[in-house]
Order: sequence, then structure tokens, then C-alpha cells
Amino acid sequence: MEYINTTIERTTVQLSKADFESDQMVKWCPGCGAHAILSALERVFPKLGYKKENFCLVSGIGCSSRFPYYVNTYGIHGIHGRAMAIATGVKVANPHLSVWVATGDGDSLAIGGNHFIHTIRRNVDINVILFNNEIYGLTKGQYSPTTPMNKVTKTSPQGTIEHPFNIGELVMGAQGTFFARVPDNDLTLMTEAMFESARHDGTSIIEILQNCIIFADKAHNHIINKEVRDENMCVVRDGQPMLFGKNKEKGLRLAGTELSVVEVGKNGITLDQILVHDRYNPDPWIHMMLAKLSPPHFPKIFGIIRSAMFPTYDDLMEDKIRLGQKESSIQKLDHLLNSGETWEIR
Repeated sequence: MEYINTTIERTTVQLSKADFESDQMVKWCPGCGAHAILSALERVFPKLGYKKENFCLVSGIGCSSRFPYYVNTYGIHGIHGRAMAIATGVKVANPHLSVWVATGDGDSLAIGGNHFIHTIRRNVDINVILFNNEIYGLTKGQYSPTTPMNKVTKTSPQGTIEHPFNIGELVMGAQGTFFARVPDNDLTLMTEAMFESARHDGTSIIEILQNCIIFADKAHNHIINKEVRDENMCVVRDGQPMLFGKNKEKGLRLAGTELSVVEVGKNGITLDQILVHDRYNPDPWIHMMLAKLSPPHFPKIFGIIRSAMFPTYDDLMEDKIRLGQKESSIQKLDHLLNSGETWEIR
């Protein structure tokens, strides 16, 4: 597998999952979906082929933000909501690093919301793993920006009255170039999304529907549980028709500007009428529609929904620096000290 970023120095030593396993005790609750996310990332890193010291993990505050302690790489445990800002600084200061952010729906979408949308808008080349458990876990069960309306929590005893964010819709609205959605109970799909995130040149957001066994247990079960997932999950792959159902008998059809669920072989519906996924389309219109779908009338879309190519902030910044260096009359400190009006004191 080839990776776009050839500026990150590659290793000549064969690394393994064990090389990225930290000696720190993992303190997530037993049964927390974060364990599977950690396992997936530890499988991905050695296969990317980068030198171990060229990875940097950044986090803010929350259960997800313990990640830098649990992966044996360089990392920064930042402050609440500031992971994206810190990661931007790391990447711009050293473009030859593979920078990853571990964050949660509270950390990134509430106090960190401004940094989140502007990092995406700038298209900084960082990889963001967003744990969406629809609750504040570390601070014991307050509702978050993704908590469903009417949900009873520690801070909404009569049910929430706030409209939740759809993360995919928010990413598209901020001019995002890469968005994937995966469940925490599918290690293969998680690993695939992380690989593709690393390949993408620009800000990549992976929303992981993660289970918080203590404060929001089974929050995603109505979608990803094995009894219902065939009907409520549609995994999209580039160049393939969008099919779902136990026997892949159902699909999404686009008629004009409307999506609908149809059944192949009924009412004259053929496979040719099923919408084919194009994740590389620079126009986000259909990607936005896909990101917004959810039961009961539609399946929720999983997989890599968008992967469009646009210039990155860090590449453009490097271009500006090179141009400035080329055109400037000041090439070294001595030139600066002797520029403008100067005089000697005797």
C-alpha cells in the first residue's frame, strides 16, 4: 500500500504492534469501546512504515485523551478542547511528523468546537480519531453536543432539550476533505479507516461510535447491534453500489435531489439504479446527504464517506516560507542586524 506523505522518514526496521504498546496501565473501564480503538491504532502504526519517533499523538481532556499514555510514541496531553490547536502547531512546526489527535465528542465539539471547525477549514494534515459515545464520561455523565434529544443524563434529569450535532454534517459544513464513520465493534473497518486516514493529505476525521459502558451503555445498539445492523448499517466503498440488508437486497437510489431506499428486483428496480459511491468527488453535496442519513427511514452510513483532495495548510505555509526566503534580501542574521538605518558608536 502506498502512502501520499513521502516527506515522513520511513523506517528500515520492521516494527510490530508490540513496539507501540505502552508500559502504562490502561485505566479505561472494562468493556469500554476505547480498548478496541487502541488495539486498532497499534495495528496500523507499524504497517505505515514510518520511523517510530516520527509519530506524535495529541489529546485534550477526557477518557479518550489518555491515549498518548497508552501508545509508545511521542505525545502531548493538552488541555480541554485544545488538542486541534496544539496538533496544528506541531504539524506546522515539523511537517515531517505523522500527527494524530485522540478526542471525544465533548472535548472537540463543545469547548473545542471553534478549534475543531477551523482546523478542518484550514485542512491541516493531521489525523483525528473522534470517540463519539454521546456523553461526558470522565466527568461522570453530563450530556454532550452529540447526546440525543430527550436523553436523561446527570445534567438533564428531565431529558435534554438541545439539538445534537451530526458530526459528519459538521465536518462537511466546515469544508472537510475527509470523513469516515466506523463502529467500535468492527476492528477491521476501524483499521481500514485509519489506514485511509493516514494516506489522506489533509485533515481527516474518523468518527467512531464508541460505547461508554458506565454512562451511556448501548447508546449505539439500535444501529450497530448484530440483531439490527444488517438493516440499519450501510458500509460504503468507493466505486461500489450502496447496498445493505441481510442479503444486500436493499440499496440507496438518487432521484433528482432525493435519496430513497429501494429493493433490488422489486418494482422494476435493477442494480444499475443503485447509487454508486464516489468518495473522491470534490463536491460535498452527496457526501453531506450520506452523512445525515439515519434510521428508521434510512440506514446509517459507515466507511469512508468523503476523501477529496485540496491543498493543505501546512503545504501552503511551507510554500510561503520558501518564497519569502527566496525573495528576501535578508538571508542571515548579519544581514538583519545591518539592515535599515545603522550607525557605529565609538
